[in-house]
Amino acid sequence: MTKPHPAHLAFTVLLVLLAGLPLASRAGEPLIVVEDHGGTSALPYYEALNLQPRANAPARPPIPTPRVPATPADEAAMLPVRSTKLTPGTVARRVIEAPGLRPFAVIGDDEASRAWLQRRGAALRERGAVGLVVNVETVQGLARLRTLAPGVPLAPVAGDDLADRLGLRHYPALITATGIEQ
Repeated sequence: MTKPHPAHLAFTVLLVLLAGLPLASRAGEPLIVVEDHGGTSALPYYEALNLQPRANAPARPPIPTPRVPATPADEAAMLPVRSTKLTPGTVARRVIEAPGLRPFAVIGDDEASRAWLQRRGAALRERGAVGLVVNVETVQGLARLRTLAPGVPLAPVAGDDLADRLGLRHYPALITATGIEQ
């Protein structure tokens, strides 16, 4: 039996190493399969899991939650609040990743928001959500909203920056650490 030439052996080893290089570079990455066949959202199942952020995910800057003013006099000085990038309308449910974000609602002083707030007030209170009123003209309008959801702190806040950060165009909406829904 003849021995292979050392140059031939080195070339074979090099080919084997080069063939395995693309596989080795992907060994630590998770497999991501994306396909959409329609149907219903899986968001309620993900929310029930209370998912934690990935250990190797890059740190994202936190989305600040505005403080609720200390006194009603402060609020009167803030009014009227008008957010030109947000209007009443339909909000499509979608998943977001914002670990540690306190749940909050985005509403206005309009019929759709009042009905939504009355329907969802108990759930908002149970989640410890705050309400950001992004379109309200008067102190009376803000007070009327507060009577619809007792125990849910509501604050008048300009929402254009928030709309840009979240890609949100309509309200009423609930934003949590894992999703946006109406």
